[in-house]
Parts: sequence; C-alpha cells; structure tokens
Amino acid sequence: MVLNWGSIQLSRTTLRETFQAAEQGGNRSLSLTGQESMPPLTRLQLVGAHDNINALDAQSPIAVTFTDKPERNGYYQVTSCASTLIEYRVEMLTADWTIALDRLGSAGEVDLNSRLTGVVRINDFSLTGERWHAPPIGHFGYYTGSSNPTTMTRTGADGAMTVYRSVPASVIPRWGCDPANYLTGRVRATDTTTPAAPIELEGTARSVPAAAWALSNGLVNVTPSASATFDVQAYTGGAWHSKLWNVSVAGSASSITSWDSASLLRNDPEQVILRLSKGQAPGRATLDLSLRRGSRFVEGYLQIGTSATLAAYRSTLETNTSFAASGYVTATANDSDGNRFAVGSARTFTAHTNGGVTKAATTSLDFWIGVVAGGGSAVSGDAATDLRNQYIACLPEATYAVRR
Repeated sequence: MVLNWGSIQLSRTTLRETFQAAEQGGNRSLSLTGQESMPPLTRLQLVGAHDNINALDAQSPIAVTFTDKPERNGYYQVTSCASTLIEYRVEMLTADWTIALDRLGSAGEVDLNSRLTGVVRINDFSLTGERWHAPPIGHFGYYTGSSNPTTMTRTGADGAMTVYRSVPASVIPRWGCDPANYLTGRVRATDTTTPAAPIELEGTARSVPAAAWALSNGLVNVTPSASATFDVQAYTGGAWHSKLWNVSVAGSASSITSWDSASLLRNDPEQVILRLSKGQAPGRATLDLSLRRGSRFVEGYLQIGTSATLAAYRSTLETNTSFAASGYVTATANDSDGNRFAVGSARTFTAHTNGGVTKAATTSLDFWIGVVAGGGSAVSGDAATDLRNQYIACLPEATYAVRR
C-alpha cells in the first residue's frame, strides 16, 4: 500500500504529516511527532529540516497549517522542539522529530500586533522620515485607531503587497491574517549550496555558508557575487533585474569579494539580519545586511576596528546625480529595465563617482541600496526621496498574537 502523506507547514519548514496530533485542554497544547527520511529527500534537505526544527524560535508566534487536519490550522507558540538524526550508512538517513506547541488561536480568534518601537534614525540631514509598515500579503482588518495611514501597492515575486505609509506615531497596528497567508511576502534567508533547491533557514541557531546565501523579500534579492561584493536584484515588471555593488574598507582601492563567515542575527518573517565577517590581517571588517518585509531597499552597516575610508558603490560606473547634502545618490536616467538605483546614508558622506557613498577616517558606515521602481515615473512611495525617508524611519518591529 502506498500512503499519500499530507504535509505540515510549520513556520518556514514543510514536514510530513502523520496520523496523530495529540491535544490537551487548558492551554490547548498540541504535540506533534514525525519522521523525515533520505530517500526521498536529499541529504541536504533532510539535514536542513533537522536543523530548522531544532532552531525554532520560542519567542514569536508561528503559523501552522495542515493538509489533512485543517481544523488545527492556527497560530502557536513553540514550547519544545527536538530532532534526532539516525544514520544507516550507505542506505538511508532519518530525522525523528517531536514538537510541542501551545495554541494561541485561529485567524478568527486572534489579531497580530506589530509593535513598531524606538525612534527614527539619528541623521545629519534634519529628517523626520516616514513611518511605514508592510504586513503579509493577504492580511485583513488593518487597524490603527482614530487615525488611518495611507496605502500603496508594491508587486513582487510573491504578488501584490499593501504597504502602509505615514503610520500614526505611538500606535500599535493590529491586523488579522489566515495562517495559510502569514508567510506570503516574508523575508527569507536561504542556503543556496544547491542553487536549484535552496533551503530556507529557520531561526538564528543555524549555520550559514559564507559564499552560498541569499536574502529576499520578493521585492529585493541579495546574493554574493563572483565579480563584486554582492548582487542586489530588484523585482519589477514581472522579472528580477540585477545590479552589482562593491563594499570596501579601503576606499576604491580594494573591495571585499569574499567573506570568511556568515551568521544570522535575526530571522523573522518581518525582518532578517545577516552578519558577514572578513579578516583584515590584522583586524576584521563586519557587514550587517538587513532586509524588511515590503521594503525596496537593503540596509547595510559596515564596521572596522581602526579608522579607514569605508564605501558602498556600484561596481561599474553608472551616470548618477548626487544629492549627498540631502542623504542620497540616484541614477540620472532610467536603465534598460525602466528603473534607477538609489543609495544613501543617514550620516554625512561623500558621493562615489560610480554611484554610491564613501566616508573617510571612520570606523563605521550605515547605508541603504535600493531601486526606484519606474525610474522617472515612479509612483508616490517609490521615489528616491521616499525611499530615503522610509530608511530614516525604519522602526524595529516585533509581532505578537492577542485575543480579539
């Protein structure tokens, strides 16, 4: 007999759905057990699932959906997780896993609260920025009290996403979302060791290959590059469009073209932060790359131990116009895809000839790299000044589930 197994989508990881889902009343706990095996999975896929299970975050709510038990779909909190690898040499590899969850509620029972805390970035341009927020594609009932934000739509690889602009200060936005939609439009960190079958990484307690990773939110995709520091791709017009960028701690003399290590500082659907490190013999340079759900730019923070000229710039010259006195640089004309690059910093900088930002005699440089979708005809919210303002007011976000 061939069993047609369903699947459990547990946060970012898909697992084989088995017959039993043990529940208890009171706190509505749910206990799941199962096994993944190679074959049919590849070794990389199986070990990836094993590592993802053990890296599950116990602090944030996760969406869980079932093929054969959809009545159990909902938001849960992880209380314990474990997976055991068993190697049958030359024959097979298995991962026996157990996960214990506390049920927070279904889409009809709970709201998701987005706590947008902190203050706008300290900047040298007297900017207040623009508070903005992007929940998952498919959310509903976005509520900010007596004052409503404005909205715009950004269409990426996952579909059309609503971005809320001018979100009222001192308000915690509340919204609903079917668990099946919670991951649409999310930020992903993936292991691209096997490019044809990338493995999405769960949590921060995961190893990340220094030369085989990608960050994506469906609008922006960032990967290492063989001929530059990294490739920043923008999704517009139904396709990905690539631009190569260099990062340097030696001005234009020598860009960083490889990294010694990579690690995840944050890995949530709303934001991922990847830390890259490069030895400088002596010393080291570190670069934190941050990508947020709904954003058209990637954020960077470059650091080194001793003062030097730090820079982030286009790997080849692209005619640009400097608005350094206002915090950004942008391409002068549309490229062949109808877009323009934009790059900037919250602190005073010098514009790079290729198009970029440089700062001399410093140990740190913050920057952002993005795309002006539509170039000279960009809609409100996607213009270079809009992206600059959104960078200035990128507020830390934490998501919580609360009963309605």
